[in-house]
Amino acid sequence: MSMVIRPPSAALLSTSTAPVANLSLCPKRTRNGATVRSRAASSSISTQPQPQPQPQQHKKQKGPDTHTPKAEGITPRSQDFNAWYLDIIAAAELADYGPVRGTMVIRPYGYAIWEFIQAYLDPIFKETGHSNMYFPQFIPYSFIEKEASHVEGFSPELALVTIGGGKELEEKLVVRPTSETIVNHMFTQWVHSYRDLPLMINQWANVTRWEMRTKPFVRTLEFLWQEGHTAHATEEEAEKEALQMIEVYHKFACEQAAMPVIVGRKSRAETFAGALRTYTIEAMMGDCKALQAGTSHNLGQNFSRVFGTQFTDENGQRQYVWQTSWAVSTRMVGGIIMTHGDDTGLMLPPRMAPIQVVIIPIWKKADEKGVILEVASNLEKILKAASIRVKLDESDLKTAGWKFNFWEMKSLIDMQGVPLRIEVGPRDVLNKSVVVSRRDMPGKDGKDFGISMDPSFLVVYIRDKLEEVQSALLARATAFRDSNIVNVESYEELKAAISEGKWARGPWAASDFEESKVKEETGATIRCFPFDQPPGNKACLMTGKPADEIAIFAKSY
Repeated sequence: MSMVIRPPSAALLSTSTAPVANLSLCPKRTRNGATVRSRAASSSISTQPQPQPQPQQHKKQKGPDTHTPKAEGITPRSQDFNAWYLDIIAAAELADYGPVRGTMVIRPYGYAIWEFIQAYLDPIFKETGHSNMYFPQFIPYSFIEKEASHVEGFSPELALVTIGGGKELEEKLVVRPTSETIVNHMFTQWVHSYRDLPLMINQWANVTRWEMRTKPFVRTLEFLWQEGHTAHATEEEAEKEALQMIEVYHKFACEQAAMPVIVGRKSRAETFAGALRTYTIEAMMGDCKALQAGTSHNLGQNFSRVFGTQFTDENGQRQYVWQTSWAVSTRMVGGIIMTHGDDTGLMLPPRMAPIQVVIIPIWKKADEKGVILEVASNLEKILKAASIRVKLDESDLKTAGWKFNFWEMKSLIDMQGVPLRIEVGPRDVLNKSVVVSRRDMPGKDGKDFGISMDPSFLVVYIRDKLEEVQSALLARATAFRDSNIVNVESYEELKAAISEGKWARGPWAASDFEESKVKEETGATIRCFPFDQPPGNKACLMTGKPADEIAIFAKSY
């Protein structure tokens, strides 16, 4: 069955006039906030059978997100950040471009990173009372229309199915951009009494948003994510849930991805379409742009009112449920790449690396090969028995230097992430010792010589080294972030900080209009109002009026 993409008519993008409620849609502290900003025109997708075209070769996508990898290696990060990022993805075999512009094929190394994210988060979701399930990918367009701000926020990014089975559909179908509407439709059928609450579910799924300016992992037409949805009897329970889940994301980012994030509340203008408040974790990438790495939304009763999702409370009264939704996506993979990579190439934190150690056997003479491989194989078994993720490189077609460069690339960026390298040569076999090198510390500073092969010693040593690397990457990223945040007290200071490529942090109590002015004049947006707020009286950097909070401004992905 062939797929036909056609631009929709203006009528397809019009918002519903149905009455709806007024709307205004991370450390362990709490607080509100992101209109989904559209970057593309919506498209309708037809499944009408078409005449079979002649076979042809699909060309590589071209555009702002494409770049031909350098034959001689990776573009230095300091020279061209975007080219560096794309070089890494190609060279490390993380992903490739799909035949449809804006799509990507996630290759095994890249998907392994996503599996690590899943493996960490899924048990926590279950421990906190959530159950996994799955909702259909196709959503009636009338569902999207029911929530006015939701359709306004998402319309330009929708992919619409208008033909199925060779016939025009009676109602257009939306290819899932997010699931709040279909979830509410089903919650309405499942929730009847206070005894049915809380209802807490999660799904691992793909979503489609018709982006025109794409970047692998960071922004693509289709991406993978988890989306949690919950329904509660009270506003307090929903707020507690939204804050609990942003803290889960915060802990993951810091402790697993070694990605220091600022946790806070989005501004009204940046709040999710249809939510009361949006909470976010914001990370600084290596080019100082901000990445929204995860969000949690307190939806209030906005969706439950338009879908009629009600329950009978303990007093026999009918009430609307209070809801949340929260998600992280494969965007996190891009965030890990852009946080830790350097001019040499890739770097993955050990807890996210499916291969934590690579063993490189080195020999020059044919009669040395057998015994060195035997020793290296025994080391591999010792580390595997200790649940350390290790790979033995038995290839003998490349020089040792080539192997070193290959594994430094493959390990620390794509999820082939090898934080440590063990070298075993003829002299090491005689001395019953090995050489251990750290990816994050190139040269002699990162090498330890004469490390005993004794299993009891080697296992403890390797575990300790992996933890050292994990801590060092977090400390390095935190220092980089903190050195690139400027405290500002006036709009002129804010503009100066943004023009230098830094984040600006200052008091804010201005209007949505003035917030849009900042975006128009500087390209920066309010990333969040951090949960951690400094004490004392403050004056808004824009108006001079008293301000209760500071905000962080930055250019972003």
